[in-house]
Amino acid sequence: MHPSARRGRARVGLACLLALLALPGRAEDMAPSAQGFADWLAAFRTEAAAQGISAATLDAALGGAQPVTRVVELDRRQPEFLQTFSDYLGRRVTPRQIVRGQAMLAEHAALLDAVEARYGIPRSVLVAFWGLETNYGATQGSFNIPASLATLAWEGRRSAFFKSQLLDALRIIDAGHVAAVDMNGSWAGAMGHLQFMPSTFRAYALDGDGDGRIDLRGSLPDALNSAANYLRRAGWRVGEPAAIEVRLPPDFDWRQARIAHRLPLTDWIAAGVQTADGQAWPAVAGPAAITLPQGWQGPAYMVFDNFDVVMQWNQSVNYALSVAQLARQLAGGPAVAATGETGALSTAQVKTLQQYLGELGYDAGAADGLPGPRTQSAIRRFQATHQMPVDGYPAPSVFARVESAHAEAASAGKLSLAPGLPGLPDSAAMP
Repeated sequence: MHPSARRGRARVGLACLLALLALPGRAEDMAPSAQGFADWLAAFRTEAAAQGISAATLDAALGGAQPVTRVVELDRRQPEFLQTFSDYLGRRVTPRQIVRGQAMLAEHAALLDAVEARYGIPRSVLVAFWGLETNYGATQGSFNIPASLATLAWEGRRSAFFKSQLLDALRIIDAGHVAAVDMNGSWAGAMGHLQFMPSTFRAYALDGDGDGRIDLRGSLPDALNSAANYLRRAGWRVGEPAAIEVRLPPDFDWRQARIAHRLPLTDWIAAGVQTADGQAWPAVAGPAAITLPQGWQGPAYMVFDNFDVVMQWNQSVNYALSVAQLARQLAGGPAVAATGETGALSTAQVKTLQQYLGELGYDAGAADGLPGPRTQSAIRRFQATHQMPVDGYPAPSVFARVESAHAEAASAGKLSLAPGLPGLPDSAAMP
């Protein structure tokens, strides 16, 4: 979970953060020597002390600290292939995950009932987050968080962000919630059953068991109350779903399937959209959108205001839909009905796709390998020009069509000399 400069609210989860951190490092961003770390750490300790962090906490958390090589490696790792929504969902919403989640619902019924009564967050939703974040507490991470955050703050790629997280981690230790030696979690600094980043811990974490301290790793009441508090304060609408699978009419205009394109539910119903399972429509106060996480041939979801709340936890559409789907199946609902075009582009292919689209006159931003809003918009314009279903999805078939058009344009000497905006990653582009 991490803060987002765009919305100014603390975030939960790691998928969006990992996507940003996966960008390949430049030579000038490479970590300096171990002596460089010692010098940085000495300066940091002085700054932290000036901000009120006690000497005892600094000694306990950072005394003898060394850069963690594995953290640097993970920070610079870039995925070789994208994941389709079907692959992403299939690895996270499994029969075993559902059975275990239902067992957790039964085992912790009293706690979940109390949390739901207090915050209005459905128990199935909380358990879905719990399952996706740490496999119901089984994989909370074993990296020492102060050492990991110090490494990330020093090595330079997002130093300001991780430095602020390290300061918050030290404040948590200073407050007596967690001992430095016990503050363990993910390599990027998230901790506990629900993987809170330190800044989110300080903003939203609660003492759910009444013992006078907040322990998100060892106390499930603390973790679940904290998660529910976060969701409620982020704007969760009680009694409304986050997303449901829908069936679209044969004449559906694929250009309308965009998360930013919101219409009243009655308009979608009038257009022929139906629930995938044939059940009645939920009662929702706000407008809804249609999203196609695997293109026009894959599943279609209608998303509501609570989907935006889940996206504040983790700005990944696949993650947010997986939370909604796992929660639905934990509550006895059906599995996803559709799959979509098989196969995924490699990161290298996405970079080529972005470059080719730019050279064809469709601004996809810099070729960064991340198919964000600008790339999706460029794909839609290309699809519209070439009489394809306009879904904005970087499917293998779309890549093949762009390759063919690029080859024809190159042969005719018609490629653009200004292929997009250099230096601005698509992940930073606004819709």
